[in-house]
Order: sequence, then structure tokens, then C-alpha cells
Amino acid sequence: MNFPRFALERWQSTYENSVEYNLSESGVHPLTVGELGIPQENLAKCRLGYGVSNGTERFRSLVASLYKGATERNVLATIGAAEANLISILRLLEPGDEVAIVLPNYMQTYGLIQALGGRIVPIWLRPEKEWLPDPEEIASRIGPKTKLITFCNPNNPTGSVFGRATINALAAVADRYGSWILADEVYRGAERIGEETPSFWGEYPKTIITGSLSKAYGTPGLRLGWVLASEETIEEVWSYADYTKIAPPALSDLVGCRVLEQRDRILERTRRLLNQNWPNLKNWLDSRPGLFEYVPPKAAAICMTRYHARINSSVLAERLRVERSTLIVPGDQFLLDGYIRFGFGNEASYLLAGLQRVGEMLDSVR
Repeated sequence: MNFPRFALERWQSTYENSVEYNLSESGVHPLTVGELGIPQENLAKCRLGYGVSNGTERFRSLVASLYKGATERNVLATIGAAEANLISILRLLEPGDEVAIVLPNYMQTYGLIQALGGRIVPIWLRPEKEWLPDPEEIASRIGPKTKLITFCNPNNPTGSVFGRATINALAAVADRYGSWILADEVYRGAERIGEETPSFWGEYPKTIITGSLSKAYGTPGLRLGWVLASEETIEEVWSYADYTKIAPPALSDLVGCRVLEQRDRILERTRRLLNQNWPNLKNWLDSRPGLFEYVPPKAAAICMTRYHARINSSVLAERLRVERSTLIVPGDQFLLDGYIRFGFGNEASYLLAGLQRVGEMLDSVR
């Protein structure tokens, strides 16, 4: 088995803590433990032994409460959405299976499907359609051989949101052929405008949802996520998790419960940061006419931006890192050269300072 290089994750994990300005992050400025208001005695009493293998009942019940009709038996706690996606793919995929994957996306599932011998059928999102799937293309790309349909909603890297009509179209075509759906909903709750993104939960029986406390909640350091599925599927996916971890960290479970108990307040903070910072990025992009094209993101602290300069996106990103100590995500890591993914979830002064360095670099290469 040969796992392809996960270019995006290696790029960020290698350099995000060594640059002066990190504009590659897709979440919001992280919370501190103190901001969660956890009593010190609760932290002091937390025993650092092995936690509950599938997550405490309290944590799983809190997650289940986010989805209509779900119970704690529909939830498996994981080490972030990364483990949730991995063990879900392991459960669903056999070598030679055909998988329809909506692109661009985070690219973890793309690499896993390649490594496990799946045959990828891409369904591309396009900026002229506001980065939303075309129902006709969905219908034409999915057929009797399609074992699995996978996507992230809200979408990374574009910040688009698949509404109810798109969800219904995907569910209908999956039902027609008996395909599974794997919906990565890690950015749900981080909407800049509009209501909360509708979940795929309850739309179609052969559905697996993955989520985490990283992006919308501003607590990626907890490394706590979940799989949501039927009770039978959860039991099957759990058997794969026995090979990837013993249990979620006990301290993360304790803090994660506190996060979910304050969900409304935390997501209000997330939306406030998005709406405070988006005008800064938008104004900066608009101040350079002819250089950028973009579709305003509806969710997540990210904007997929086309630039008009004759330089490969990875070359541009590397020069920016080396010469300006600033990190962005090059579009070719999403198979879209000529694009930059900007993260704008940081504090405003930090964002503006980082953008100034990006501007200096682009001016020098135009």
C-alpha cells in the first residue's frame, strides 16, 4: 500500500509554527482553556488514565444533540475529523471500488481512496457556479458502479455551502444506485452569512457524517472529533478505531464537553471573527484590480482566490515563506494551480500585516 504525499497537511504542519504570519489556517483564532471557564477543580480532578474507548457518554450525547433524532449510540468519538474520515473510508472501501468525490476539497479522502485502490470519479466545483455542484453533472458522474460519494460541506477550500436543493440531489442519486455517502461537516456552524448549514443526517440511510471541534469551534488542539452513523455502522467503524487509538484523551473529552455545552456562545464568537475579518481581506483583494478573482465565502475562514501572475502557486508560496516569512496554501495542493487559499480567521492586525507581505511578493513577481 502506497500512500501519496498529503501535500497540504505536510506543508502546513512543517511550517505553520515557524513563520511570522500564518495565513494558511482554515479555522478561527483559537480559544484558551481559560476562556471556556472550566473550574480549576474539575481540571485538577481529571485522571490522566485511558479514557472511554468510544468517548464518554456525556460527550457522545452532546454531539448527538446536534443532529435531529440521533442518540449517543450513533456517535463514535475520534482523534479529530482526520481519524473519523480514515476509519470511515477503511470501513467503506475495497480495492477497485468507484468513488465519486466532489473537488476541490481537503484532499485527505482523495489520498486515502488512492492508497486503498479506489477508482476516483471527480465532480468539480467551479467558481462560475459559485463553487456549487451542478445537479446535471452529479447525475452524469454517478452510476451503478459508484460505491461511495464523498464531499465536505461547508466546502474547504472555497467556503461554499451546499443548500437543501444540493443535498436532496445528492441523496436522490445515491438512493438510486445504493451508494454510500460520506459527508465531512467539520465547518458546519462556521457560517459567515445565512443560517447553519443543513446536515446530511437523516436524509439518506447509508450516510456517514464526520465532524470535529477544530474549525468552527476554535479548539483544534483538543484533537477531538466524531463519526455519526447508524448504530450498526458505528459498531463496524469502531472496530477500525481499535487499530488507530486506544481512546480519545481524557482531558480532551472533559474540555470538549465544556465546548459543546457552550456551543451557541462559541459559534457566535466564530461568526463575529469571520464578519470582522472578511471586509479586511475583501478590501485588500479589491484594492488590486486585475490581480484577483474570488467568490465571497459563505462559511469558514477561507477564501479560494485566483491570481493573475505568471508563477506556479507552490513556487509563489515557497518564495513567500522564505523571503517574507508568511504562509499561504498554494492552489495546486488542491489540484488548482493559479489559486491561493487565504485564511482570515486570525486577529485583524495580524491578518493585515500578513496580507501586506503577500502583496509585496505579488508586486515583485507581476
